Amino acid sequence: MKENFVRSREERTKKLEEIALKIRRHIIREIYEAGSGHPGGSLSATEIITALYFYIMRHNPHNPKWEDRDRFVLSKGHSCPALYAALAESGYFDVKELLTLRKLGSRLQGHPSIKTPGIDICTGSLGQGLSIAVGMALGARIDRKLYRVFVLMGDGELQCGEVWEAAMAAANYRLDNITAIVDRNRLQIDGNTEKIMSLEPLSFKFKAFGWHVTEINGHNFNEIIDAIENGFKIKGKPKVVIAHTVKGKGVSFMEGSVAFHGKPPNDEQFKIAMKELGVENV
Repeated sequence: MKENFVRSREERTKKLEEIALKIRRHIIREIYEAGSGHPGGSLSATEIITALYFYIMRHNPHNPKWEDRDRFVLSKGHSCPALYAALAESGYFDVKELLTLRKLGSRLQGHPSIKTPGIDICTGSLGQGLSIAVGMALGARIDRKLYRVFVLMGDGELQCGEVWEAAMAAANYRLDNITAIVDRNRLQIDGNTEKIMSLEPLSFKFKAFGWHVTEINGHNFNEIIDAIENGFKIKGKPKVVIAHTVKGKGVSFMEGSVAFHGKPPNDEQFKIAMKELGVENV
């Protein structure tokens, strides 16, 4: 998608921030209309997903099954409102369809489904996404394809043992065509990750498993893009970007609040959230 962007980093950032704002508005409206969903983790992942779909990844909304497209696995599948918004804004389907989130018969269910244009794999059983991504990356090598595989994981799901089996496999097969991104917002459904099952020292754990590790501010587009693109230069190792984020980013009363892990805004909260996102009349 880079061809749609101007050259300077400042102009690139401005354009991506405009898209991210649209996606945040979609997230809140989708979940409000559905009466259920996960705003916190969707909002924390907004810049990451925006950078992937509108700058980094090679994909084609007019040909969703293009063989050489980059693959994306949303391991934290409950954050799909952000992904659906990015797909709609990219042109995979009409933005009006976003308001069918979680409705009976909708293509936009509470977790990603391959029935949705632009979705490569059904996800949502936490801990499985990295294994799927490793399989895709290994498949690309076997088929002599140049596509890259990106997987976005929640930090809470790193408490699942399967993640570390997959991490070991990726390093064993020297899969340098895979980039994992951890949405490190430090909150999961039951509270703070470090109180429930501590993940630290997280970067050293991935390094011990043979991964190239970068830590960034997950809401800074330049840091996201630089970390991922610099990773492409590293050969013979899988890459992981630990993106430090704020759960509920962009909506004041949702920021850092575990209460909005999986709770929709009520009528008054919806109006406040949309106003904070620049929409006066809702």
